Amino acid sequence: MRLPEPPLLCLVTDRRRCAGRPLDDVVDAAVFGGVDIVQLREKDMASGPLLELARRLRSVTASRASLFVNDRIDVALASGADGVQLTEHSIPVETARGIVGDSLLIGRSVHGVGAALDASRAGADMLVFGTVFATASHPNEPPSGVGPLAELSRHDVAPFLGIGGITAENVGEVVETGASGAAVITAITESPNPEEAARAMKQTMMDAWTPARFAEGALA
Repeated sequence: MRLPEPPLLCLVTDRRRCAGRPLDDVVDAAVFGGVDIVQLREKDMASGPLLELARRLRSVTASRASLFVNDRIDVALASGADGVQLTEHSIPVETARGIVGDSLLIGRSVHGVGAALDASRAGADMLVFGTVFATASHPNEPPSGVGPLAELSRHDVAPFLGIGGITAENVGEVVETGASGAAVITAITESPNPEEAARAMKQTMMDAWTPARFAEGALA
């Protein structure tokens, strides 16, 4: 099992921030617009409803996008998801790998370069680094800016995505650091047109990706 090809656009779900629309419909439109990974993150849902939602999103994303389930290895396995996204307070990456083997990709959310390097060495397949820009969803977390992403890109690490306050206007800055992509919530879920919001963001990422990779090749 492998991640899609970068640059990667990840949609992190929040069913309460979909402007009154069903989450399934928002995800479907976003994937059609270019979302590569959907991370199911509904922390307040009980196990049964969460599994039911995961299975519905698996149907929506099947053959179109990768599906990661936040923290819940059991739900990820039972729903046929592609991966599990561990938080910094979850079980260690090594422990998760011992449970899932090669049946799931393992993502890890991190908030510092040191934590990112540790998670990568432990075998994480993907890192989600934040908070990059100020965001209403985490008002107490000071934004790091793109500097740590640029620092992280100088190391041999797993693919990493920036998260936190990322929009179509600033996502190019994230990709230009050498990050493999970005993870977003409200920039897509609260948009009047999630499909077009995803498409615009993905195009900006693609435009930033080509010069970034060319520059790397030129330096090789």
